[in-house]
Amino acid sequence: MTNEPTIEKLHQLRLYTMANAWTTQQANPTMQDLAFDERLAMLVEAEALARDNKRLSRLLYDAKLRITNACMEDVDLNPKREIDKALFRQLMTGRWIADHQNVLITGATGTGKSYLGCALGQLSCRLGFRVAYKRVPRLFEELALAHADGTYVRLLGRLAKVDVLILDDWGLAPLTDQQRRDVLEILEDRHALRSTIVTSQVPVDNWHDYIAHPTIADAVLDRLVHNAHKLKMKGPSRRKEKAQAKP
Repeated sequence: MTNEPTIEKLHQLRLYTMANAWTTQQANPTMQDLAFDERLAMLVEAEALARDNKRLSRLLYDAKLRITNACMEDVDLNPKREIDKALFRQLMTGRWIADHQNVLITGATGTGKSYLGCALGQLSCRLGFRVAYKRVPRLFEELALAHADGTYVRLLGRLAKVDVLILDDWGLAPLTDQQRRDVLEILEDRHALRSTIVTSQVPVDNWHDYIAHPTIADAVLDRLVHNAHKLKMKGPSRRKEKAQAKP
């Protein structure tokens, strides 16, 4: 009995991996010793795994993470860094995303804030969530351009839809009035609906002064800080350590 009609039907159904796995099974004599349900389970598992991998690749591509190889399992938990290990394990579960909670990562330059933010982004993708990475200075440029060409509302809509928005390098330069309002609009759209990760050299306790507008600062912090997990990165600069380790 020919297998071509079966392979053709699988292709029509877009079950390409299952079709390839079926062809491989047919060419392997040892597979004939397995029961039908065992072989079928293997075919279904191959197709499901391929789809999961394809979805993960697409999510990672769309996320545009600054550090593409960042991974929670590779985060250095050296005691010198004083990372709260209980909180770290809690974040590894991804429950904070389902609960629409935020993560605020602060510390001196070089302590690994961006790496941890991207690692959390990669974890979010692995869990099937949509992620967007934005360096805050570049985001403000993008917002300014959107104001100018009439795409501002559309941009806000895209930012509102992602499950996890990473705002890296918050607090590098003073905010303009427009930038303050932009930040509030972004956080208002996401409050209690999505999760936001912020990395900053500025301690959270100083963010109110940094925003430098009492009313907007109160509104921003109410939407960002009060429902957030806070991680303070300490220890020596990771960049300096790597530079000194080079021969």
